[in-house]
Amino acid sequence: MVTRRAYITHMGSYLPNRILTNADLEKIVDTSDEWIVSRTGMRERRIAHEGEFTSDMGYQAAKKCLENAQIDPNEVDLIIVATITPDYLFPSTACMIQELLGASRAAAFDIQAACSGFLYALGTAKSFIESGIYNKILVIGSEKLSSIVDYEDRSTCVLFGDGAAACLVQEGGSGLRIDAFELGADGHQNHLLILPGGGCRKPTSLETLKNRDHFLKMDGRGIFKHAVRRMEQSMVETIEKANLTCEEIDWLVPHQANIRIIDSLTKRCGIDDSKVIKTVEKYGNTSASSIGIGLDEMIEKNLIKEGDNLLLLAFGAGLTWGSMVLKMVGAK
Repeated sequence: MVTRRAYITHMGSYLPNRILTNADLEKIVDTSDEWIVSRTGMRERRIAHEGEFTSDMGYQAAKKCLENAQIDPNEVDLIIVATITPDYLFPSTACMIQELLGASRAAAFDIQAACSGFLYALGTAKSFIESGIYNKILVIGSEKLSSIVDYEDRSTCVLFGDGAAACLVQEGGSGLRIDAFELGADGHQNHLLILPGGGCRKPTSLETLKNRDHFLKMDGRGIFKHAVRRMEQSMVETIEKANLTCEEIDWLVPHQANIRIIDSLTKRCGIDDSKVIKTVEKYGNTSASSIGIGLDEMIEKNLIKEGDNLLLLAFGAGLTWGSMVLKMVGAK
């Protein structure tokens, strides 16, 4: 019996060219560059233009990915989009990107697991590939968080940016082999990070608009308390599933939520800081796209060598979390 294995073979990313700096935010809310950097590690973030949406950014990332792979969009079997900022509640953003790409053969759906969405989508793609159902899957993380950020709330408006990343997951070949993953959730803590308005529980009304319920609300301390513990547990389980030890992890690619969370995980993992991917200073928290953006930059810079083990970590609203081990196989 031939065992099928799922590989990330090609990637692409997209970041808007509009930059929102800490100095810009100082003019909007009562904050300072020193306060933002010391607490978050962020100096600037990318913001989509007014007529630029989640589907547009996801399309640009996916287009670049397919160009890098030199394959026609009609070869794609499935498109999975991870996002919490879809263009519409329905149709799915994945269907909109399918139309933009001209990938008429592809099935398409969205996954909503907040900042953990990219790992949830990759895990789903791995399952489809290794079960033999599909051969080529586009996984896309795309977010226009600026559309749900309250720029009157200084505790949250400094944190988030916009962007997209895409990867092609295929059976066999060379690239980043998806060796093991672990996903988790804790619905008891759903109140810690939430967009209250717009769903059937709080449909749009004059009251929800007045209460600013269509902007995200976050308990930062509560999130931090759970994030490090949950990701550390997930990390240990996934490394064991991959039959590795912490010492055998060559790169840590964490979700870019906050420099304090990243540094805490780095210490607990015991990995050298030079082997930790950090984009939070340039892009802020881009939710489901952040890990993909980091991976794409690693590939662009030729940082990953044959045999390297990568550990991906994420945590988000839900609460949700996940971790994944990738191994570079067949690097040129």
